[in-house]
Amino acid sequence: MEKNSNIEMITGDPKKAINKLSLPIIASMFLIFANNIIDSIWVAGLGAEPLAAMGYVTPLFMIIVGFGNGIGAGGNSLISRYIGAEDRQSANNAAIHNLILSVIVSIFITIIFLTFLEPLLNLMGASSVINYAMDYAVIVFSCTIALLMPPIVGGAFRAEGDIKRATVPIALAAIINMILDPIFIYTLGMGVKGAALATALGPFISLLLMFYWIFVKKDTYLSYDFKDFTNDLGMYKDILVVGIPASLEQLILSVLTIFVNYMLTIVSGPVSVAVYTAGWRIVNIGMLPAIGIGTAAISVAGVAFGARKYENLRITARYAVKVALIASVIVCIFLYVFANQIAFIFSYSESSAQLAPLIASFLQIMCFFILYVPFGASAGNVFQGVGKGTISFMLTAFREFILVLIFAYLLGFVFNMGEFGIYCGMLLGGGIGSLICYACIELYINKLIKEGDRNGIVNG
Repeated sequence: MEKNSNIEMITGDPKKAINKLSLPIIASMFLIFANNIIDSIWVAGLGAEPLAAMGYVTPLFMIIVGFGNGIGAGGNSLISRYIGAEDRQSANNAAIHNLILSVIVSIFITIIFLTFLEPLLNLMGASSVINYAMDYAVIVFSCTIALLMPPIVGGAFRAEGDIKRATVPIALAAIINMILDPIFIYTLGMGVKGAALATALGPFISLLLMFYWIFVKKDTYLSYDFKDFTNDLGMYKDILVVGIPASLEQLILSVLTIFVNYMLTIVSGPVSVAVYTAGWRIVNIGMLPAIGIGTAAISVAGVAFGARKYENLRITARYAVKVALIASVIVCIFLYVFANQIAFIFSYSESSAQLAPLIASFLQIMCFFILYVPFGASAGNVFQGVGKGTISFMLTAFREFILVLIFAYLLGFVFNMGEFGIYCGMLLGGGIGSLICYACIELYINKLIKEGDRNGIVNG
């Protein structure tokens, strides 16, 4: 297979590949989450109710993001395995299948969400802020294709090691959103509708840039020439075998957020939801090193698995956890020490000043959640890389939907610890579940290496 520098990098030393892939991913993710924080800051200026409304919509919005990232992971995994096996023709064909699938899923999600949007929001407890929530949600979900496709196309770019094209458009979308937010929300007086419109326009422009590279400039390693396309239902299946479980993982996280919002509404009302919405976005930024490194591990693991270099698979998993854990400890300390200063950014208006001390307290509790993420994220992404998306999904479901939710309910309600108990339950469940996830990937890789030794496969 003819190679370029990106392919040589992705098929070489796993540690170097993770380092080179992860840093741009983390940077682009940082801009995305910084954009989410800035969204919250601008909307917080409108008052607690609009911010709470955004909090109720966020889980549904994250379902779209989850489908984009999930199908992107499925395409990334399949293409990476073909590249590792040095089958460029199949890699090209898989990339086109990935693109077609993204369009189909975008149309389906748009129809479903717009049809059932208001009943869903009311069911989630948003009835007290339903007008704000609908103003925001209708605009966002009408633009699903612009939100869903960039991470899917970006997954194909990551598979071929072209990290610049995988991350620059995503970062560009975030920057555009940051610029448009104050203009639409305040200058044009559009309120939450302006925040939604800014959220949709940024990704749309980034998608146009990606299409320019693929269909006009045509200088990517993977070819998107439909003249050479061969429809293969098996490829759709292979993408979805990883993509659906990966998407459902985000669905689980979104449903978990819905339940947490509901529990917080019972305990403290919409103000606690506003605190959780703003504070959790800050914690999400703290998770970026682990998530970015884990995302890079999908491509590296897929190539190693496709080439049957199982020792490289072990190196990928362990190195990803090691580097992510070091970064996570630093971030955790930073958030704990500077919680008050960070929370202060949400108190720039009279209507939102009450939130700052509450957000600071939230951060000093939930910053410890970041320490567990390297184990669960790295393990889950390596499973996705080797095509075992169902295992990754089951582990995530067990961790988030069983352990986290049960412990949050027990400490929050059964032991009458209220809001504090809900947060402590999330910490306890997440920690136990993440360690179990990492133990499972170690056992799986050890099994592959032993089977490879018996079959005479060179693992190094």
